[in-house]
Amino acid sequence: MSELKKRLSSILESPKHNTEEKLEKVCHLLDQEISYFNWTGFYFKNGDKDELKLGPYVGAETDHIIIPYGKGICGQVAVSNETFIVPDVHLQDNYLSCSIDTKAEIVVPIFKNGENIGQIDIDSHTIDPFTKEDLELLEWLCNEVSRIL
Repeated sequence: MSELKKRLSSILESPKHNTEEKLEKVCHLLDQEISYFNWTGFYFKNGDKDELKLGPYVGAETDHIIIPYGKGICGQVAVSNETFIVPDVHLQDNYLSCSIDTKAEIVVPIFKNGENIGQIDIDSHTIDPFTKEDLELLEWLCNEVSRIL
């Protein structure tokens, strides 16, 4: 994981790319390096509205460009301000399906000056794949991402 953190840091610190490009590169790296990350993307608060707007992502196309607060896992994290790990999406009542292949999801909020401004959302085609190391990596990453926003 420390090697992956170094590579993620170098993307985020790169002076050659704008924020959008950096986030896209982060998604690509996570997608390439962690086999059970099958959809990796960012959602951000949409201005002053109580909704999330899709940012850079890698994976299958999604219809969920805008997600109202409280809807689905991402919408719940926007309200709760807490990481949400779903080992099996089929057992989750308030789940917005992006793909029939998705079996698990993890969503980690991004805070800037104490405010929840967005999140990283990862879907997996494997039931219960996310580890404590994944959680630590994603929490670290969200902290790092907040510095460039």
